Amino acid sequence: MKLSGKNPVYEKLRVDPKSIVKIYLQTGFSEAGYVHQKAAKHSIPVLTMAAHQMDRIGRGKNTQGIMADVSDFAYLQYDDLLEQAVKKKRTLVFLDGVTDPQNLGAILRSLGSLGRFSLVLPTHDSASVTESVMRVASGGENYVPIALVGNINKAIVEAKKENFTIIGTVTSEGTSIYEADLPLHIGLVIGGEEKGVRPIILKNLDMKITIPMLVSTMSLNVAQATTIFCYEIIRQKKSKKQPIGEETE
Repeated sequence: MKLSGKNPVYEKLRVDPKSIVKIYLQTGFSEAGYVHQKAAKHSIPVLTMAAHQMDRIGRGKNTQGIMADVSDFAYLQYDDLLEQAVKKKRTLVFLDGVTDPQNLGAILRSLGSLGRFSLVLPTHDSASVTESVMRVASGGENYVPIALVGNINKAIVEAKKENFTIIGTVTSEGTSIYEADLPLHIGLVIGGEEKGVRPIILKNLDMKITIPMLVSTMSLNVAQATTIFCYEIIRQKKSKKQPIGEETE
């Protein structure tokens, strides 16, 4: 996989350098010294090339003068992710049919920035972590453990057995996010862009929450809505003195 852009490459170099195979720099890149220094610590080769070569390798993308060959994204087994979420008091986020790579990338950027979230994706009818997703995530994927599951409803049931309260986001007939008293151990279910949370999963929800819209004909896209819901989760955890530390792994 090719990763392009300063933020995505810098975060990968800082957090997960072992996944980097090679780094490409455009001639005249302003922070070449920094990149060479960091790469040398991990024996990562760095190639410098002209702008037209970078453009060809980057397939016309705006690389900002830096790219990297990286290993495919490493997903966790769901059992391991769930165990880690229990131990480290992470919030689980289940995406039920989010197929747009741009939205998945934006969600990862928000979850990585807010911290203490783990993500569960279905293997079918869902976006996965690709080059395009990582570019939008801007390094956020380095801070969000992610598992792929064949049956997301079964994964939700397993989370309930570990005392996670399963909360689903709906566009109507849910408790307003302004009024909801959220528990500390949450599994947040986000529905797809078109269909929302599927009926089979709605049956397993312990609570439904919604973001009231002042203008009834307007709505947020799934990435924007996820950011608001997850921010409120973090805000309430902090207000209830739930320890929330900076992500360091």
